[in-house]
Amino acid sequence: MNGPTTARAIGRLRTLGTHARYSTCPRPARAGGDGVPTDSHGRAPPVSRRDEDEGDGSQPPPAVGLDGVVRTFGEIRALDGVTLKVEAGEVLGVLGHNGAGKTTMVRLLMGVLAADAGSVRIQGMDPLVDGPAVRRSTGVVSAVPAVDGRLTALQNLRFVAEVFDVERDEGERRARELLGRFGLRERAEDRVEGFSSGMRQRLALARALLPDPSLLLLDEPTSALDPVASRDVRDLIERFAREGSRSVLLCSHNLVEAQQLCDRVVILEHGQVIAEGSPATLAAELSVGRLRLEVERAHAPLAGRILDAADLPFEASDGRLLLTRPGGVDVPTLVARLVDAGVRLYAVTPEDASLEDVYLALHERERS
Repeated sequence: MNGPTTARAIGRLRTLGTHARYSTCPRPARAGGDGVPTDSHGRAPPVSRRDEDEGDGSQPPPAVGLDGVVRTFGEIRALDGVTLKVEAGEVLGVLGHNGAGKTTMVRLLMGVLAADAGSVRIQGMDPLVDGPAVRRSTGVVSAVPAVDGRLTALQNLRFVAEVFDVERDEGERRARELLGRFGLRERAEDRVEGFSSGMRQRLALARALLPDPSLLLLDEPTSALDPVASRDVRDLIERFAREGSRSVLLCSHNLVEAQQLCDRVVILEHGQVIAEGSPATLAAELSVGRLRLEVERAHAPLAGRILDAADLPFEASDGRLLLTRPGGVDVPTLVARLVDAGVRLYAVTPEDASLEDVYLALHERERS
């Protein structure tokens, strides 16, 4: 490790222990009135059930498992009976508006918070009991890049290698390889305080990946970035998730991001799971999608009146009509109605529903 600043930081972290990786960590267990250790909330920490979860060893535990998880803050139930799994090698998106419970979920998985009820497991381990092992196998990236601006990019990665006991030569190799792959090789010796937001987030992702974790927890990783930087970070996440067969839990309200990265999505509303599945499966269940009609430009107003009469919402532009919610529409009947009315119809093209279509349909259903 080079330089007095980095050396002091390493010494400080060793003094604090591995919990110092996160800025807000559970306080050490203390004895309750009956002599049983309790956490900072007065609750007895659960016993790790890794062996129970793994059974006879023939079936590995899921990368992430939440079962009936409840977490309250005063009168607010941030998570209300949440159950979900992330299988090995899967990218699962947890979607919801701000305040839906996404960040609370990540903090539970990191061991920063304890659940009021239910179980939280990472690869069969309880984050509150098996914290060091969980942190060794998990990389975390949030909206605020976890990098030290006083250090250079290379020193930031050397620091992580030292914390996670990566052998010196191997740590140096990984650090330089990641800097190259993340487009930061030319800035390796520059202090991070001069980096743009996008560069900082790329470095944060490199930090998370340096210990070679099997699981990535991503909490709004692109929310503070401009569109170009967001795209770059999304591409990097996708590449490294697929290359290493890593499991990824992505918490986001960015539907474009989730559409690109996720195999399945879970949608949270007020701390509860209201839908789960692939975007295509959810679209089929909700009968959402798009239907594109191309008509003679002069006939577009007539076609629009027919769609209005059938209570079919659409968008019109230059002879093209896009039905935005065609679920349940009998396409042959609609075509016959348009043709019988004298509309010259050139093409009828069904389009797959976007994740935005699915999300908005669910939101409307919950409000009704």
